[in-house]
Amino acid sequence: MSVSETAVNKNKMNWLPILMGWQAVITIGGVAGAGYVWTNGEMVAWLQVVVGLLFLLEAGLSGGAVWFLRQKIHRGRTLALLVNYLAFLVCFFALLQQLGFFTGLDALADTFGRGLPILLLGGFSYYVLGLQAERYAESKPGFERQIGRVQRWVMRVTIILFLLAVGIVQATLFVLTSLVGDGTALLLAGGALFFGVGFGMAWQRPVAAALGATNSDQEMISGWLFLSPNLLGFLFFFAGPLLLSLYVSFTNWDAFGTQDWVGLDNYQRILNLDVASLDNAEQLANEVLDVTVYAELTRFSIGDNHYVVGAEDKLFWLALRNTLFFVLMAVPLSVIPSLFLSNLLNSKLPGMKFFRAIYFLPSVAAVVGIALVWQWLFNATIGYINYFLSLLVDLYNMIGGNIDPELPRWLSDSSTALLAVVIVSAWQWLGFNTVLFLAGLQNIPKSLYEAATVDGATERQQFWRITLPLLAPTTFFVVTTTTIQAMQIFEQVFILIPTNPAGPNNSTLTMVLYLYQQGFQRFEQGYASAIAWVLFLMIFGATLFQFQRQRASSGNYEG
Repeated sequence: MSVSETAVNKNKMNWLPILMGWQAVITIGGVAGAGYVWTNGEMVAWLQVVVGLLFLLEAGLSGGAVWFLRQKIHRGRTLALLVNYLAFLVCFFALLQQLGFFTGLDALADTFGRGLPILLLGGFSYYVLGLQAERYAESKPGFERQIGRVQRWVMRVTIILFLLAVGIVQATLFVLTSLVGDGTALLLAGGALFFGVGFGMAWQRPVAAALGATNSDQEMISGWLFLSPNLLGFLFFFAGPLLLSLYVSFTNWDAFGTQDWVGLDNYQRILNLDVASLDNAEQLANEVLDVTVYAELTRFSIGDNHYVVGAEDKLFWLALRNTLFFVLMAVPLSVIPSLFLSNLLNSKLPGMKFFRAIYFLPSVAAVVGIALVWQWLFNATIGYINYFLSLLVDLYNMIGGNIDPELPRWLSDSSTALLAVVIVSAWQWLGFNTVLFLAGLQNIPKSLYEAATVDGATERQQFWRITLPLLAPTTFFVVTTTTIQAMQIFEQVFILIPTNPAGPNNSTLTMVLYLYQQGFQRFEQGYASAIAWVLFLMIFGATLFQFQRQRASSGNYEG
């Protein structure tokens, strides 16, 4: 069934040549823009390539729209809408940036307080009038409609007064003045207007009817239009930076100027190891390793043979070791207790809802606040952890024990610093994992437990034969998400040890922390991007391994 056929045939046919001409102009402009960008040479090399390709993409899509419109195929209208919509957004947001709109939001925050009392008073008045309207809705419907009109006027006056209070007049005059005096801003405003008119032209129903568009075509376009903010946000703020970081990982970019293509040099520097044999276990590494390239990483022995391992980037391998240790400790400590805790909270005992909320609180609390509290608790001198440990040691020694009263210096000792981070993270993640397991438990049919009880199964047998198998999907999700969190650990380390986040002897140097140091302290953005991609491959491999294990275990349960 075609879209509205009420449009005059003359109007339907006259719009197509205009739209085709419009798209032809865009096609020519796209080709010219790509040529200008590639020959101008004022941009950074990679940005020049990307912008030129975007212009060519615009020209290609617009040219395709012209071809399909000539054939009276609805796909041409879809392409025209896409090109004009995306180009309008680019011009519009570039115009806002050129005019300083986004930095001007700070000024709006400063003046917002002047208009807040007006907004609150107007909102309260609107609410009171609404209550009165409901009161007379049945007894005096005419009076109720009059109150409704007063409500609308109250809201209009409130919005106008609010805008005047926050300085909308001054802001508008500033924008107009900036627009008139800035050639780039005028060009962007003209581009936004041009592409906006093109989009409106392609959106008209006579054009859709002339191309034989159906209701499903219209619904599809409307659906994509509503999804576009989310899709564009994903492309520009996730997929785009992700691909950019992949490109940067093959360069020596320093975040400012230098950006030479170095190929796989960054990855070679990360993974480059050398193993050399030693004459004896005490032989110096610089006698067998090229110390200008490699630093001693570790030593090991196989029988009577001794070897030394050198790494071009020793800190990377230390960060990898610490990260893997953290994962092996934090994941079980936050998953296994949460499984048993969720079984306890799933019971019908009084007060369980209160305890569910208590256990979940650490998950919603700010990481900074949590880390600061634990930093105080771990204090070797005045911290409560060492205070209670000292009481236990004194009590044990009083009854005949003999324990060294020297207590651990949690955050300043290389042997306990990473363990302290593990304790904080496991405690923080415990509540969220418990809630996930609790949701999985409540989806298990109670009839299975009743049947098992009738058959004589004990609670332990029910747990191993019913609960664990049916919780397999939830367990997979919990373990996977917790593993990903653990491999990306950063905030807790950075705040717990603020003076030296890497910890004593680099004992708390993790992958993400090392990435941060390389990218934002040493400004080796290319090398930091390579580290990020190595970490991504590790996380992807771990997730894939767990997925395969989950599928295999599910098959065993089904069998």
